[in-house]
Amino acid sequence: MTDMIRVDAHVHLYRTREEGSTEKRGYEVWEYGTQTDIHETECVGTVDELLVQMEATSISKAVIVNLFSAKVNRQIAVAALPEQLTESEKGQRLADINAWIRDEIISFNRWNCDISRQNSGLVPFVAADVNALPGPLCAQHVRDMVENHSAAGVKLHGAFQGFDMSDERLWPTYQVCQELAVPIIAHSGPDRDSKGFAEPRAFGRMLKAFPQLRVVIAHLGGGSWAQTLEIAQTYPNAYFDCCEIIEWTRSTNGPTDQQLAQLIRDIGPDRVMMGSDFPWYDLDHSIDRVFSLPLLSQEEKERIVGANAVEILGL
Repeated sequence: MTDMIRVDAHVHLYRTREEGSTEKRGYEVWEYGTQTDIHETECVGTVDELLVQMEATSISKAVIVNLFSAKVNRQIAVAALPEQLTESEKGQRLADINAWIRDEIISFNRWNCDISRQNSGLVPFVAADVNALPGPLCAQHVRDMVENHSAAGVKLHGAFQGFDMSDERLWPTYQVCQELAVPIIAHSGPDRDSKGFAEPRAFGRMLKAFPQLRVVIAHLGGGSWAQTLEIAQTYPNAYFDCCEIIEWTRSTNGPTDQQLAQLIRDIGPDRVMMGSDFPWYDLDHSIDRVFSLPLLSQEEKERIVGANAVEILGL
């Protein structure tokens, strides 16, 4: 199997060890319920850590999906404001926070593109957030990243960012992605407020409105995986990755190995990609988990580990 294509379609990187550690500490995987034997990596998401794992597993391409939430960053910054500020001072500080958030998402996305240009095996998918870049600014930023910085796609995380996948504020961004023929990888799963922002059914209106847009519904629906098959059968422009969920098949809310493999078969194994969700999980373990699934043929598993991503993402 050493000569087969291997692609990790879902990886996170951070600019420093401190940034990665902070992100991991602040992000809890809760939706699958309890499981006692989760395989977790000690990595924090630096470029060097990823490159070592890619070399060890013969991964030729890793798709770097930028995780950024204006909502979360704004909440942290506002909570740190001194209590004794006047209304005028508070208004100015809030304006400064909003400006910093806009600068931060742009800086993070440019870093992703720059580091990917320096490492040919990395493929940059940039964060889009209408709470950071309101109105037409989000779509304009995505266009700039694709046309001038070689971004290969867009990453969304409605549950973390605080907006619905079919929020029409995203329509201009979807239109730009469809026009430029760049795919979207979007987190899917429940949110703590039960708003359903990123559950599979939340993708329905956007998939219908933009039929030429390639949308990867990550984690096969996560904790909302029971909704996934209907979306797959209804919208042929929906694709999937099995990252994270494949590590939780012995959990109280996740599918079993048998159920996960059957879901992949029912969707169509050619529409599903392997992703590690590094630095939450290791690349080698994610590959092993795919090959350990029942029901799927060896050829189907090999395609999930590589060739599918090449075709779906246009790598």
